[in-house]
Amino acid sequence: MSQLKILFTAALVMCAMSVDASVTLPDIIGRGMVLQQNSNARLWGWSDAGATVKVTTSWNEANYEVRADEQGKWSVAVATPTASYDKYSVTIADADGVVAIDDVLVGEVWFCSGQSNMEMPLNGFWTQPVEGSAQAIAYSGQYRGKIRMATIAKTAAVTPADNVQGEWKDSCPANARWFSAVGYYFAVALNNLLDVPVGIINCSWGGSHVEGWLPREELVKYDDVDLTQAGNKAVREWDQPMIMYNGMLHPLIGYTVKGFLWNQGESNINQHETYPQRLARMVEIWRDLWGQGELPFYSVEVPPYSYGDVNGINGALLREAQHKAMALTPNSGIVCTSDLSKPYEAEDIHACMKQPIGERLAWMAAVRTYGIEGIMCDSPTFDSMEVDGNSALLHFNNADGGFTPNRNLQGFEVAGDDGVFYEADAVAIDRDIRITCDNVSRIAEVRYCFRNWMPGKVHSTDWLPLVPFRAKSAR
Repeated sequence: MSQLKILFTAALVMCAMSVDASVTLPDIIGRGMVLQQNSNARLWGWSDAGATVKVTTSWNEANYEVRADEQGKWSVAVATPTASYDKYSVTIADADGVVAIDDVLVGEVWFCSGQSNMEMPLNGFWTQPVEGSAQAIAYSGQYRGKIRMATIAKTAAVTPADNVQGEWKDSCPANARWFSAVGYYFAVALNNLLDVPVGIINCSWGGSHVEGWLPREELVKYDDVDLTQAGNKAVREWDQPMIMYNGMLHPLIGYTVKGFLWNQGESNINQHETYPQRLARMVEIWRDLWGQGELPFYSVEVPPYSYGDVNGINGALLREAQHKAMALTPNSGIVCTSDLSKPYEAEDIHACMKQPIGERLAWMAAVRTYGIEGIMCDSPTFDSMEVDGNSALLHFNNADGGFTPNRNLQGFEVAGDDGVFYEADAVAIDRDIRITCDNVSRIAEVRYCFRNWMPGKVHSTDWLPLVPFRAKSAR
């Protein structure tokens, strides 16, 4: 073929990418997108009211036809193949022309949301770095064509929006530095585990409350939520209810995913009594909106932090509420982060160790969603205790190999009937831990790392941290 003919053919292809079509698409459906494998992946957009829209997928040359409604919106579900690193295309046409979407991957798609600890990019925030980010960014090009992320722009709206900015970006140093660190490390681990493309939708807003991610029809049920704050310029945007749901989440509803990842809670400190039910309800609402059944929902503990008082327990109470929320939510889980704060980070809400969080989320998904055997993903949790005066034997779940260190375990406190807590001596005994304290005659309460700032130092032999807890002894 002559060079002139090659150039002419290329020009025709470029023209075919959008030839006067009245079809328009949301940002999330476009070049470089990742579609969920082995699914009926939903695509949608707009055309003229009543127009016939034809969709063709290159992986099987299947043709789909749908008619736009009175508002011009159309939606179609396309059957996707098993994941591979092959690049595909999707062609969408109406009577006015054609729109072609190229560089499409088929793999595993996860939806990440929450506040700043999910939003935090590999590049870090001002004076707040991500540990190992220079290496992660430098080597991110090795995941080109394997990991992609759509970062959704912070967009406030008081009524549900139809579109939001957030194009798919491939993994490379120029792009990855702005990827959610937790989302990126999750994707890297999942890609290494499954060897398929991984797509991450990062829909998060620093400082947001769980109420910001709920719709008006749910929030009207809550007496403590003032909906007049939404859109009120006198109220900080991240503190406003429902605006993230309307402006960021609503435009993405129905994009076919494998599951949700959630890293939020710091802004709901002091609301630990309502948080479990509201987060569980949020998951229920999201699942209903996506219409894919009980999609997995994996969350992250709030980090150790001062929360206004290093010795207070309001942060610990919210962390406890997070676990209660997951107990109310089927097909869910939560990863412990009690050990992932540096000694100098008591006043830094953005702890720098993001890679272990992403990896722990990926291990949980590997076990619970993908059924991979042999991976450890469950941290030890308190089960029960036997009290004998000023001594107690604590029993745990997920601690078959015991604990490390086996002596001088730090973070345990006990109280007698007066409720005054004292540091306890703790020793690992097989799968149990024995604690003693000479300052109480009979142990009435036990707690571990149940303070705002008390990073955990006890691990299982799988090097998963013991989940902070508090418990009262039976009379």
